[in-house]
Amino acid sequence: MNFWKNIKNRPFFCLAPMADVTDVAFRVMFAKYGKPDVLWTDFVAADGLCSVGKKKLLHILKYSEKERPIIAQIFGAKPENIKTASALIAKLGFDGIDINMGCPDKSVLKQGAGASLIKNPKLAREIIRACLAGIKSVKKNIPVSVKTRIGFNKVELEDWIGELIQEDISAITIHARTKKEMSDVPADWSRVKKVVEMVRKSGKEILVIGNGDVKSVAEGKERARETDCDGIMVGRGAFGNPWFFNEQKKEIKVEEKLLGLLEHTKLFEKHLKNDKNFAVMKKHFKAYVSGFDGAKELRVKLMETSSYAEVKKIIFAYFPK
Repeated sequence: MNFWKNIKNRPFFCLAPMADVTDVAFRVMFAKYGKPDVLWTDFVAADGLCSVGKKKLLHILKYSEKERPIIAQIFGAKPENIKTASALIAKLGFDGIDINMGCPDKSVLKQGAGASLIKNPKLAREIIRACLAGIKSVKKNIPVSVKTRIGFNKVELEDWIGELIQEDISAITIHARTKKEMSDVPADWSRVKKVVEMVRKSGKEILVIGNGDVKSVAEGKERARETDCDGIMVGRGAFGNPWFFNEQKKEIKVEEKLLGLLEHTKLFEKHLKNDKNFAVMKKHFKAYVSGFDGAKELRVKLMETSSYAEVKKIIFAYFPK
């Protein structure tokens, strides 16, 4: 089943995979308050899923039915492990698998994975085929997609994207910066338009998703008009804002934001208490608690917490009696 073919919205919207952010608690909040068309898990190491420590990573692949369509993202540079990991993910019932070929993190690059694959198109193509083989080995039929950048040290669309779109992928997400640029320069959406043109010219039925600096649904729609891309992926712009994709929600009151943070914290404890340190939740506090009187003081107090109960006590004490 290729769920991509059932998405009628143009552009459709996706919540980007973000390391140690887009866990099940985070995604459930979006599924409830403003569900995008497609959700992604945080990325998980294919090598890790093939190791004796596999159980420690399985929490990354937790999801709920309300999140569908839900895609699991993997990274790695060993085709045999990509195949094994993809078989496992397919058996878990995900709607698709995405291969990360754009992460600039040094520990990922050192493995020859993430953005390092931009320098090795031959291996990248082998990895895509290994992923498809893993899915097929467990008699599943779910689509494979790739998330990448426009180049490593420079723009390399013809030599890089031109190679990827020869493979049997259903979608490609283009982060409109090179690895070298990181997030230090504005995303260059003219490159997304170029990728769209390349895909159309190839005759392949591959959806192109643009990614980079989108701060609102309206801006995403404008980017789609400019580039003719099929979908828009939003990452940091939606951080701390599970209402981001809800166009009916014009204003978010302070009380709603704080109660949202509280609900998010409760979900974190419910789903991930035994898998992740509570300190992970604290990166969300600044995103939720900002832009209103007393926000800084409230954040300072929240940073001292270590449980949902403590967060609840502080949040409720903030509201005027």
